[in-house]
Parts: sequence; structure tokens; C-alpha cells
Amino acid sequence: MAKTYRDISPEDFPQVWQRPSFEDFLACLKQLHIEPSIWCSGEPRKTLQENRENTARSRREVISYLGSIVSNALQWIKDDDQKEAIWEEASRCLSQRCGRAGMSEITRRWPFQNRQVPFELIVREPSITGDSLGHKTWGSSFLMAQLLDSLISGSLAHLLTPGRRESLKILELGSGTGLLGIAAAAMWQAEVVLSDLPNIMPNLDYNIEQNRAAVEQLGGNLSSGVLVWGSESGNDAKFSHGNRFNIILVADGVYDDNHPDLLPSAIREQLSDDSDSRAIVMVPIRDEATKRLIEQFRSSMGDSALPLAVFEEHILTGQDDWGDDDDESQAVECWWAIFGRQLA
Repeated sequence: MAKTYRDISPEDFPQVWQRPSFEDFLACLKQLHIEPSIWCSGEPRKTLQENRENTARSRREVISYLGSIVSNALQWIKDDDQKEAIWEEASRCLSQRCGRAGMSEITRRWPFQNRQVPFELIVREPSITGDSLGHKTWGSSFLMAQLLDSLISGSLAHLLTPGRRESLKILELGSGTGLLGIAAAAMWQAEVVLSDLPNIMPNLDYNIEQNRAAVEQLGGNLSSGVLVWGSESGNDAKFSHGNRFNIILVADGVYDDNHPDLLPSAIREQLSDDSDSRAIVMVPIRDEATKRLIEQFRSSMGDSALPLAVFEEHILTGQDDWGDDDDESQAVECWWAIFGRQLA
């Protein structure tokens, strides 16, 4: 029976001082591959903290073990191709434990199980380089997607009635990898338009096509287009008329100094003037700077001839795998709010 390495201490892995065979090394390393994280919001804070501490401890031990392989000449293994294979596997395992920014392209499977008709979305995330933050699926996107079912009978019940969904126009701003918008189309059985910057669109369109059949089977539909906040040129023609969308979704759209002005402007330009139209926005509260940006955003939303008022707001705790922590996932509080037209 093949040995299982996932559930034993790294001290019991094949060690370089033992001069293990190529086959033993490779078998161990293959089992040390880890799948990309997904996050569930229902776990108690204490459980999340305990899981983080246990994972971090094991993570440091495994990283030390992998480093001992990468830095060793493996002189007892005579075949150079076998040496390269071991170093390559060890390096891949290391990159998987260096946080999302250090990883290459990954594919995550996002389950939506706690509903009458369960489904799963498959989302590709290319490697993150330069300004391509839209290539990461942020934890707030999944957290917000998990709220969508409750909004059908709650805050958006006046819009998401069975007889009205076919004519609804729904837009996601800053879609990134598309998880939130694709989930909305599936859960709400409606057409959702996803949008982002030109350099993000190829991967976004890829994910749309990967999930199109599943979404259409559930009664939804998907389309997409370039939409650059604050720009009057280069945008898809479907956004040129303005004020067309009954619902606008935004997850993690306020993280830069210019976003508190740009995002409200984009929402005002695209949200329908009808009194029953709504914008739902979620922002992770990562630090004091983010708190300041959220307050500026709230202020900007209400600062216009047709202000957008906060109809309700909440705080939820989710998870993400981005930050200075050496853990692969960490708890993050997210502020979210529903805005509507404040008519005289």
C-alpha cells in the first residue's frame, strides 16, 4: 500500500540525509500539492482562528522541508532529469504556499450548496503581475455571492419577482474573474452584464464561457463589455446610453484613492433613474485606510443632484488569501450596503 504523507508530520517525510530514492521523493512531493482555497462564511470566528494557527504551523514545517530539497544537490541521484523533476515538484509545492501573489495560474471550483438547486462555478485566475489585481478572485466576491439568494425574498424582492426577472437589466462593475456576476445570473435566473478594464476582459470572457452552460441551465444569461470608470472612450457600446440597469453589483471596488469618486460616478451613470433601482456594494475593511475610503465613498454617493442614499448597511466576516500574514487564508471583515435613488 502506498504511503500517505498528507496526515503525518514533515519529520516523517523522506529526508535528504536519508538519501531517499527518486520514486520515494516524487511520491511524497506529489501528495504535498495543495488545492487553491475557497472560503465559507458560516464558520465561527474561533474556529477560523484555530484553523489558521494549525495551518500556519504545518505550513512553516512543510516549507522548511521543501527548502531543504530545493537547496540540496541530490548527489546520490545520478539521473539529471530525475533531479530536475524533484526540484521542479518541490518548487511548485513551495509556490503554492507563498500566498496568492506568489502562485502561477490556478483554477478554483466554487460550490453553492445550501440552496434548493446546488451548483458549482469554475473560475480561472491567471498569475498576478503588475496591475492585474482583477485576475484574483477576492474573498468579498464569494461572500457577496452567498448573499444573493437571501436578497430574492429580502431587500430586492420588489425587483426579483418571477414575472419581472426576464426584463431586468443587471450590471456588475469591476467583475474581475467574474465569480459574483456569474453567480448572480445563475441564482437570480436573469441576464447579467459583467464589465471590467480591457486587460482583464480576456480572462473574464474565458470564465463566462466556461460557466455559460451551467448558468443557462439554471435559467440565467451572461454578457460582458469593457467599462472604464471615468472614461468616455473605449467603452462597450452597451454602456453608451446610460441609466439602463435596475441592479448594479460591486465587490471590492474601493481600494485606491480615486475609487471613492470614480465608482459613484460609474454607478450614477449606469443605474436606472427609477426609484426602485438598487446598487449593492461590498468592500473589505482591510485597514484604517480602507475605512477612510469607505467613508469617502459613502459621502460621494450622496453628493450629487440625484443622490444615492444608503437604504441598509451591514458588516460580515469572510476569508481571503491576500495580505502580509503567512497563512493561506485569513479572516476579513466586509462592509456592504444597498443604495437607492433618493428622490424628492
